[in-house]
This record gives sequence, C-alpha cells and structure tokens, in this order.
Amino acid sequence: MKAVMVHAANDLRVAEVASPDAGDDGVLIRLAYGGICGSDLSYWKHGASGTAVLSEPLVLGHEVSGTVSAIGAAIRAEASAAGVEIGTPVTVHPATRVGDPADWPGAAERTNLWPVVRYFGSAAFTPHEHGGFSTSRRVRLDQLRVLPPEVSLRTGAVVEPLSVALHAIARAGEVRGRTVLVNGCGPIGSLAIAALRHAGAARVIGADVSAHALGVASAVGAHETVNVGLGEKLPENVDIVIEASGVAAALGGVIGATRPGGVIVQAGNLRAGAIEANIAGIVTKEIDYRGSYRFADEMDAAIRMLADGLDVSAVITHEFSIDDAEEAFRTATTAEASKVLLRLAE
Repeated sequence: MKAVMVHAANDLRVAEVASPDAGDDGVLIRLAYGGICGSDLSYWKHGASGTAVLSEPLVLGHEVSGTVSAIGAAIRAEASAAGVEIGTPVTVHPATRVGDPADWPGAAERTNLWPVVRYFGSAAFTPHEHGGFSTSRRVRLDQLRVLPPEVSLRTGAVVEPLSVALHAIARAGEVRGRTVLVNGCGPIGSLAIAALRHAGAARVIGADVSAHALGVASAVGAHETVNVGLGEKLPENVDIVIEASGVAAALGGVIGATRPGGVIVQAGNLRAGAIEANIAGIVTKEIDYRGSYRFADEMDAAIRMLADGLDVSAVITHEFSIDDAEEAFRTATTAEASKVLLRLAE
C-alpha cells in the first residue's frame, strides 16, 4: 500500500509499504481523507515537532477518515453492537494512553492530560507511532467514531481539529451570549469561530495578519474581522479570547482586549523555552489565563455538530492526491491555504 513518510527534514516520500491486516482483535480501515496539520509540517520541515525528534521513518497524519474494511474475529460481536460493520464510515481518535490509571491520579477525569500518550504520526517514542496518511490502517475498536450519513468522509477528516477547537471553547466556560475574540484564524481558529457561532456566542471577532485567513473566518461566521498586520486595532472589553496563533508577541494585545475578570484560553502552541511577553494585565485585570491541550471526549460533540448542520467547508481550501503529497505539504505552508486534505484512496 501507499504511505506518506517523512525520513528526515525536507525528506518526504510516498512509499510502498506492507499492508496491515485486522488481526484477531483489531479493525482495518480503508482510509479516504487526511488533513495536514502543523505538526506534520514541522516533521517535514525540521525533522521534529516540539521535543519529538525523528529517529526513524514515520508515516504522518492524525486527522483521517475512511471506511471499515475488516474486523477481527474476536471483536465482531462487540463491533456490531457499537454499530461498526464492514463499510461503516468512520473517523479515528488518534491517541493511545500508555500505563495503569492507578499510576496517574486525576488523569482519568482529564484524559487529554494523560502523562504518556502514543499519538498517530508522532515521533515522541521509539518505535514511532505511525499515522494515518496511508491506504489502510489497523486501529482498536475503541478508537473509531462512526460518521452519520449527514457527515461525509471529506468532512470527517476535520473532526479531529474541530475537537481541538471545541476543547478550547469548553475550557473558556459558557459562551452563549458572550463576546469572543479568536486571535489567529488558521484552521483551529476558524473552526473555533464556526463552533462559537453554533454555540450561541453573541459577537465573534476574528483577528489575524493574513487577509486570506480572515476571509475564511468571515466565511465560517465571524461577525467582524481585524487585520492586525495592517495596524487595525483589537476590540476592547471582550468576555473571552481564544488565542489560537501561538505567537508570544500577541499576548500583550489579547490581554489588553480582554475585559477585567475575563478569560483567555491559550489554544495555540507557544514555543518551548523562555518567551518574552507583556502579561502584567493578567494580574491587574484578574484575567483567567487557561491552557488547552488537544481534546478529551469532544469528538462525539464535533460529529453531532456537523450532523446538525455546522458548515466548516470554507476551512478546507485545497485537496490533493496522495501521490502529490509533497505539493500538498508545500501548499499548506502558503498564505492562501487553510486546511489542506490528502485523498488517501483513489
């Protein structure tokens, strides 16, 4: 089968690799679509993502959808009870928690904070955890999330990043009737804007330095946009900020935009190590500054929202064949791209 593999920085290959099987207790998926994420781009450009450094070839991709093609004999009854049959359309929860829950008090309540996690397309451990940019992938039954008829396989590939956005919104608390600033309108920020509108936020403002990103933000429902790259000013006294840019220099501005007693959720990954930022207003305005990491159980909510009519199609700006993976990755780094999809099965 075909797989998109990174071997080192700037060394991306579409390779022929051995096809997996379901085994006795697994589920085999014929993959349809995969969304390119910032971590995929980082492995390609730098041979690392954060502290995870490549030491062997890695199949990338953790935002995927497909159809069930085989089910292990030992779990067929369990799968059927869960609505999983041959041909069922699915997306995949990409995390595998490692270790005994008894060793991590409290982690069971916030599963995204589990200390040791193997994630699709991650070099955090050796051997690496191969991702889903391939023709087929074997997974556990509990990783599957069934897609209802209202959610296409193409849309199913954005369930994972939408879940990240929903987790950030959940960290903010009640958003209905509130004014929310989303700083950084890449895929996560734009998906957050769409979800905020769906959840009843009264006023949603998108801010970015890219006119194209702000166009996507408007298309998914932002009431207003601010191009800070052109010197436009952020709003004042917003109730909630979803900081999705991950740019430390932006923190002073979003703190200034937040009302006294407001909430900032840091959804964008800040770079490792010391950073310089003007954060004094967190103290004088008693702002709640909260982190947001991946997601817990939000995939189910994401699928329900999409089935209920949440339209995120504007976030998907490009689509490429698996054979054109390198072109897809190059496109994903341009200012004209938001979410770029790979067609994994032709």
